Amino acid sequence: MSTHQPPFRLPAADPGRTARLRDALSAASFTADGLLDLLGASAYAALARSETVPALRATRGDSSLETLVRLFLLQCPAPYGRAAAALPVEDCLADGWLVRDGDEVRATVDVRPYGGPEGQDWWIVSDLGCAVGGAGGIGGPGGERSAVDRSQLVLGVGGASTTLAGLTLRAPVGRALDLGTGSGIQALHASRHADRVTATDRNPRALAIARLTLALSGAPEPDLREGSLFEPVDGERYDLIVSNPPFVISPRSPEDSRLVYRDGGMAGDDLCRTLVRQSADHLTDGGWCQLLANWQHIEGEDWRERLASWVPSGCDAWIVQREVQDITQYAELWLRDAGEHLAGPEAYAARYDAWLDEFEARGTKAVGFGWITLRKSGADRPSVTVEEWPHPVEQPLGDTVAAHFARQDFLRTHDDAALLAGHFRLAEEVVQEQVGLPGAEDPEHVVLRQNRGMRRATKVDTVGAGFAGVCDGTLSAGRILDAIAQLLGEDPVVLRDRTPESIRLLVGQGFLEPVGAGDAEGAGGADGPGGLQGA
Repeated sequence: MSTHQPPFRLPAADPGRTARLRDALSAASFTADGLLDLLGASAYAALARSETVPALRATRGDSSLETLVRLFLLQCPAPYGRAAAALPVEDCLADGWLVRDGDEVRATVDVRPYGGPEGQDWWIVSDLGCAVGGAGGIGGPGGERSAVDRSQLVLGVGGASTTLAGLTLRAPVGRALDLGTGSGIQALHASRHADRVTATDRNPRALAIARLTLALSGAPEPDLREGSLFEPVDGERYDLIVSNPPFVISPRSPEDSRLVYRDGGMAGDDLCRTLVRQSADHLTDGGWCQLLANWQHIEGEDWRERLASWVPSGCDAWIVQREVQDITQYAELWLRDAGEHLAGPEAYAARYDAWLDEFEARGTKAVGFGWITLRKSGADRPSVTVEEWPHPVEQPLGDTVAAHFARQDFLRTHDDAALLAGHFRLAEEVVQEQVGLPGAEDPEHVVLRQNRGMRRATKVDTVGAGFAGVCDGTLSAGRILDAIAQLLGEDPVVLRDRTPESIRLLVGQGFLEPVGAGDAEGAGGADGPGGLQGA
């Protein structure tokens, strides 16, 4: 008789049995590196795109690793004997990682290998179909995967979660909060550098799955709390808050809460705005809040000003828009993610129409996606930078984020005279490019380009190029400008008057780094501190 159980009954996390399961996964090389070695780059990349056929073709053998990939990642049944050769199968049946169906066993959850930042072997748990198929992957054969109420789904590792993990500052902190933890990936990262991790979610299934993720990965169990936004931590403060919230902007339908796991159940971009506005009340002095967000581009409004208005008083902010989609592209992306294109042309057209009606009613012409980082500085003149940067960057960016805010601190406390008295050096990763016609005596323009971090590029004039090239920390900015003025036959006073703005730009974008105190010069000026070294 079949002992098959519904796959939505989540496993338990008995410490001893979970440790034996973890050891078995490691022994079989069911790890991020092992997966890449088995599948090859092409099939591995296809799996990340939710395409499973190449991985199925690559796992036709009977090795333990192939059995685990088919069982936990591809949701294929495995013969009991083959599973027993790879796993402590009775432990897995007892705790509910597997269910038995005659002579076969099936997985009840997705388990995806994930490489930690220091080479750790971790595993991210999620609902069946979600790790490799996204929200649209839950409609498996026979409707088994749809046994979970879609509003309770817990998704696995995706591009958004890994992006946030790479952005997050990793300095040691006392208390960290993962708001809307989902599968627990951000809490798992935070467990490496926070004394105490609190993870919240309005979905009790997400809390249960986050517990499994951390237990299977060998991390301490976080303080798990159920509730929406900051309700579960009312009155508490944290050194670091991270959130990959359900930011999708979709039409409100009171009778349809299926997609609350990705759109949060609030109108427009209200959820992201609310999260940002309320974050300051839950940050310690100097604390950080980092999140991903979608935001509306409203007809007749400057999106930069709109986003800047979200920033709470006393907080510095760096908001980076990475992508913009027009409303049709955006609707199509998320309709397909939800599998709406499989419901038939009439149903799909009706849902599509509802999205466009919603956007039209709100005056939404496009939707932006990006990163928001807040720091509770308490400054009277907060630094709020809102910019668009769609170009490739180098992850992880946590150190780059910290350096950005350190530079803003420096610039905020240094007037023009102090800048001229300061000493600077060209950042190590910056190179100079000269652009012009072949054979021309002089370049048309000079570009400074970063090869690390944000990988910015900026045009500079002859003075800017000469200034940057000489900056090695030994001479003050003012003395360098005096020497350039003499070489170019310019008035040094005029050059000193017009150059600080360019210095601010180069420092603010990370091309130049302030170094230790140097010669005091300039009317009322002070030498720049060395606070950015090592930032």
